[in-house]
Amino acid sequence: MKKKQYKALSLFSGGLDSQLAVCVLLEQGIRVEAITYRSPFFGTAKAEAAAKALGVKHHIIDFTEDILEQVQNPAHGLGKAMNPCIDCHTHMIMRAGELLEKWGFDFIATGEVLAQRPMSQNKRSLDVVARCSKYEDLLLRPLCAALIPPTKPVREGWVDVDKLPAFSGRNRSPQIELAEKFGLKDYPAPAGGCLLTEKRFGNKLKDLLDHEGLDADRANVWRLPTGRHLRLSDNIKIIVGTDQADNELLEEKVQSGELLISCPDVSGPTCIAPGSISEELLQTAAAICARYAKTPAGEPVNVGITQDGKTRIISAIPLPAEEIEKMMVATR
Repeated sequence: MKKKQYKALSLFSGGLDSQLAVCVLLEQGIRVEAITYRSPFFGTAKAEAAAKALGVKHHIIDFTEDILEQVQNPAHGLGKAMNPCIDCHTHMIMRAGELLEKWGFDFIATGEVLAQRPMSQNKRSLDVVARCSKYEDLLLRPLCAALIPPTKPVREGWVDVDKLPAFSGRNRSPQIELAEKFGLKDYPAPAGGCLLTEKRFGNKLKDLLDHEGLDADRANVWRLPTGRHLRLSDNIKIIVGTDQADNELLEEKVQSGELLISCPDVSGPTCIAPGSISEELLQTAAAICARYAKTPAGEPVNVGITQDGKTRIISAIPLPAEEIEKMMVATR
């Protein structure tokens, strides 16, 4: 009889560990498809490139609502910033499990390595994630499966655990050696890749949750990575572009009723302000925009205020840097 080819749905960030997890399963004849989650806090570009290079089918799933729920109600707490890592990993596996049942896969794989990250990948955390995901027995961590209790793919012989690596700890040398064996050369450095782990970004998100909350269309959340965020009052925040890419993105993402602020006569940033801003705070916003424009300090600057396609010009004197620093959200 022809041996059944088992199918794995592998969580895939595009990092070295997730690539290696796919490779060691493919080596054993497992059919592997990759799944990557997209949200305002982590993208998919690296994963898309890596999946293409490996030649595996790649699924991209929106994870925005899942991660926003975990950020606001983290059952297992937050990390050093606004990162609910344990709950995030749990829900990623849970979502994969739902797709596993729908698509007819046999088990879920991840690239996790025992003790590689002291908080989210210690033995207790891995156990909590597996148990709370509700797919504990169909979860395989191929890079460290030899070091943890066997789950169904190992017990039933779907995967030969003796042919899997036994990685543990933070030393990356064994992974790099295995990558050379598989011919993997283009992989990102082992940085987190999730904005929620960054303190400055976490301050932006916390400020948004504390003041505006979450929009129904999530526009404010998706704009968090873009530009400088300045809090002018409890209910007024502006976003100031830091470069041309930021400026173009803000112009693209402006919502109906919001204000676009820029200096038409000189090179400078594009800013977004809410339509409810008072004239007094609008003058402050214009002065901030003028401060980042290429113009002599202390001299008045023409500032354009555009709302729903209609523009008016006001004059503003650039605000001193020390005054701006007090309003900067990420430094609070």
